[in-house]
Amino acid sequence: MSTHRNGSGISTLAPSRRGLLKLAAASAVALPFAGVASRLVAAPTPAALKPLKLAWNTGAVCGAPVAVAKHNGFFEKHGLDVEFVNFAGTTEQLLEALATGKADIGHGMALRWLKPLEQGFDVRIIAGVHGGCMRLLAAKNGGITSLAGLKGKTVAISDLSSPAKHLFSIQLAKQGIDPNKDVEWRVFPGDLLAIAVDKGEAQAVAHWDPVTYNFLKSGNLVEISTNLSGEFANRVCCVLGARGSLLREDKAAAAAVTRAVFEAQHYAAANPVEAAKVYQQYSPKSSIEDLAAQLSSQTHDHNPVGADIKREIALYAEELKSVQVFKPGTDAAKFADRVYADVLG
Repeated sequence: MSTHRNGSGISTLAPSRRGLLKLAAASAVALPFAGVASRLVAAPTPAALKPLKLAWNTGAVCGAPVAVAKHNGFFEKHGLDVEFVNFAGTTEQLLEALATGKADIGHGMALRWLKPLEQGFDVRIIAGVHGGCMRLLAAKNGGITSLAGLKGKTVAISDLSSPAKHLFSIQLAKQGIDPNKDVEWRVFPGDLLAIAVDKGEAQAVAHWDPVTYNFLKSGNLVEISTNLSGEFANRVCCVLGARGSLLREDKAAAAAVTRAVFEAQHYAAANPVEAAKVYQQYSPKSSIEDLAAQLSSQTHDHNPVGADIKREIALYAEELKSVQVFKPGTDAAKFADRVYADVLG
């Protein structure tokens, strides 16, 4: 695989919800990010900046704080010259790119990363960055009003390793429904998932924003559950990861990225409209209002590290065992210890 810059100056690598209330409050008062971000820190001279490549999917609105970190100077403040690698391939390809040094840092969904990490990539999770961005939707007039209503039904998904499939399989299992026997998961292209419901080929959709947000706006689907429902309200959805060699050779650089992204996460949580304005260049077909609403529905002020993120990883690992995604013999606590690296401690 190789990288090249596109016209936007981004490298490419080849191969419920709390929304309205939070958005209204944040729009009325732009809260300053307390702590490190509020202190005036002189930016390093360009010659002193550490060059790093950060791989992310620029089409995922939940990654907006990453754009904020770059365009609002948070990376530069922490001594970094960050080049974006827009990654749209498989997670295995992304983790391989990190493991082989084609990228240094990655941003992605925890439930997309954990199974490949179980298989031994030289990549470590270094932080959780936010919760919220996956939704389970059902036909408005289809009679499904809860997870229990999915028994015997078909759910449209983008792929069989979809993090949304994993997440809602876990939620179904907790309700006593076997997601592998009592529910059929059928693959369709992401943008066509709602059409599958319209045609009667599925009765529900499990996917993520901005696609599911746009499906909801159509008025034909209703939200049944999310990855902030119930006990998942304080779980991360997405994580930052780093290549193992970077952690061994320059842990300080990984720490600097983490601090910069955390500042940007809190900025986005307090100022979703401003964060949406920064991010819109990566999603020009979306309105500022829609982008801000999605950001407001996510928990960008939830950024666990240390024992907190290891606990969340272990919980996911144990739950993935229960739905036959992880090997039954996997020790969840040891797995969390192995795949996490504390760069801030």
